[in-house]
Amino acid sequence: MKSLVIAEKPSVARDIARVLKCGKNINGAIEGSQYIVTWGLGHLVTLADPEDYDPKFKERKMEDLPMLPDQFKLEVIKQTGKQYQAVKAQLHRKDVGEAIIATDAGREGELVARLILKKAGCQKPLKQLWISSVTDKAIREGFAHLKDGKEYENLYDAAMCRAEADWMVGINATRALTCKYNAQLSCGRVQTPALAMIAKREAEIKAFVPQPYYGIQARSASPSLLLTWQDEKSKSFRSFDRERIGGLVKELQGKDGVVEEIKKTPKKSFAPLLYDLTELQRDANKKFNYSAKETLNIMQRLYENHKVLTYPRTDSRYLSEDIIPTIKERLKACGVGPYKTLAGRLVNQPLSAKMFFVDNSKVSDHHAIIPTEQFVQMDHMTVDERRIYDLVVRRFLAVLYPPFEYEQTSLWVRIGNERFTANGKIVKSQGWKAAYGDSFEDDEEENEEVRGQQLPELKKGDRIARLSVTMTEGKTKPPAPFNEATLLSAMENPVAYMETKDKDMAKTLGETGGLGTVATRADIIEKLFSSFLLEKRGKDIFLTSKAKQLLELVPEELKKPELTADWEMKLSRIAGGKLKRAAFMKDIRVYSQELISQIKKGEGQFRHDNLTNTKCPVCGKRMLSVKGKNSEMLVCQDRECGHRETVSRTSNARCPVCHKKPELRGKGDGQIFVCKCGYKEKLTAFQERRKKEGAGVSKKDVARFLNQQKKEAEEPINNAFAQALKGLKLDD
Repeated sequence: MKSLVIAEKPSVARDIARVLKCGKNINGAIEGSQYIVTWGLGHLVTLADPEDYDPKFKERKMEDLPMLPDQFKLEVIKQTGKQYQAVKAQLHRKDVGEAIIATDAGREGELVARLILKKAGCQKPLKQLWISSVTDKAIREGFAHLKDGKEYENLYDAAMCRAEADWMVGINATRALTCKYNAQLSCGRVQTPALAMIAKREAEIKAFVPQPYYGIQARSASPSLLLTWQDEKSKSFRSFDRERIGGLVKELQGKDGVVEEIKKTPKKSFAPLLYDLTELQRDANKKFNYSAKETLNIMQRLYENHKVLTYPRTDSRYLSEDIIPTIKERLKACGVGPYKTLAGRLVNQPLSAKMFFVDNSKVSDHHAIIPTEQFVQMDHMTVDERRIYDLVVRRFLAVLYPPFEYEQTSLWVRIGNERFTANGKIVKSQGWKAAYGDSFEDDEEENEEVRGQQLPELKKGDRIARLSVTMTEGKTKPPAPFNEATLLSAMENPVAYMETKDKDMAKTLGETGGLGTVATRADIIEKLFSSFLLEKRGKDIFLTSKAKQLLELVPEELKKPELTADWEMKLSRIAGGKLKRAAFMKDIRVYSQELISQIKKGEGQFRHDNLTNTKCPVCGKRMLSVKGKNSEMLVCQDRECGHRETVSRTSNARCPVCHKKPELRGKGDGQIFVCKCGYKEKLTAFQERRKKEGAGVSKKDVARFLNQQKKEAEEPINNAFAQALKGLKLDD
């Protein structure tokens, strides 16, 4: 009898099949003499929609709420139905004696496989492959020590509880709000606290009153030196007392300074840790203004299509020990183009015995994102793919280089009775910063009150004559509005937004990754934009009027991160066998009923303050003006109608004047590009201009042309004589 191995995705299935010596490709699987390896495409099966329980649930009516199924039904996801049928067919083969779950080692990975098995009605014995990486060695060891599937029943219970609880709370509360206020309103355990965090930040900005503060700088022309005043009691470099600072400036003007102390400290800094998905999304947003979803999509292409980067949906910034033997191979693979010299140095050196980024205990389902052993062809990548690949490769190279070493010199000078300071830095070894050249942005340096400078040669007791003393002024700044990078950080670590300050809850949120997961946060943010709850102004994110009203109408508990913390604590106990699934679900049913009761009793009102005079061409009602992420739209106010049309959208074209992306407004032949700089151009004129400039040439055409040029360069050049004889035929 054969064993059927179920992997979570095709790439992992191929790796497992290769190790198990399965080489025969069949429909949706790879077969060998002992094993058949098949795969999901993430989830193939999900919880059924409300209308699958009763046709009356197709219509949203308050009297039907809450919907609390006794037994949850499952449905096959339409887009991946073909692969589900392939897996099901393999499960029911007579020569298959057991199933081996080889999905991601974690709660959600367990759910992927178990839902497939349950929907397919599989009753065959279960075994479990539990590995944290998919190297050949890890796969071989994992199959040598397969676990009994029964050991993971509690983990499966926890996974089902999470899915069913989100269904009950999310769908019931969303339907109740929509029915109560006749508007398309949605809420959930993750998205609503995310909105509440943004609302809190906006309230802080609105309530913020800037305060003027003052400091003192003393400048010397010879030797060239800039000194900054420091309060000896508070150690602060600023004061809110203008009179005091003004008095000190008058008192110290023109006086000599005496060098009181010089301190030289050797320092070193290690490279930042490797990327997990959230950190990569943050950096890509800061550097290239990519949304979290865009970064994930680009990463997915580099992982699945190009096969040059490892699995993207990881929450670990560390590697496991079994990856160390593969590092040299990975360096050789990525050591092309701009990385050739940097990687070459590392390939020819022995690896450090102690690596700060290797820690098995900090790798759960997947290790950090790093290059694979696949040879890289940079010319096959788009600009966006190159940018993300560059971030990952440089970070990978950086952690393998030695620390950045420098000598920090701190200088203290006494002027009158006041103390002034200056800092200087002498670089001893570039270390890991060599991987970035001049492109690494050091956040710590940007936030320093006393900026580094080239310090003159001085010793204790030296006098600095006739110092020019001036007062500096500034104002305290409000908290910055959220952008996608900072919102991702807040969702990953929402402890600052908890009201209870419960240490156990805070610890649980930290351990479980905060609100959402690395795999879902990008989709949650996109959903908030597509539901018109968020809008962008430049890079910054703001709540729409709809979101502000929603937060007034939604039950208070749904707005707090504590709900997720409470659930996660209970789910951990279920996974550990310390809490029964039935007890948790009983609480969820009661909570769902309470939520619906609160919404029904709500006395608030929802007002469309974005009504226009444009009438819906379908139902005739006035339409709403809404801002999407990259577009402005008109949407029918009647949720049953649902008609929408685009008014303008940010295009991918470039303004010929300022080179920024203009908006494309209007419909049909009347469409026009309008740029912020004032430039306007009809779409038809733009298309004509682009034709003349050669914009009709695609990226494929360019790649084909370059490859042809390369081939011709490698071939021997035909001279005129060869050309003349080319068509000559000599018969016997």
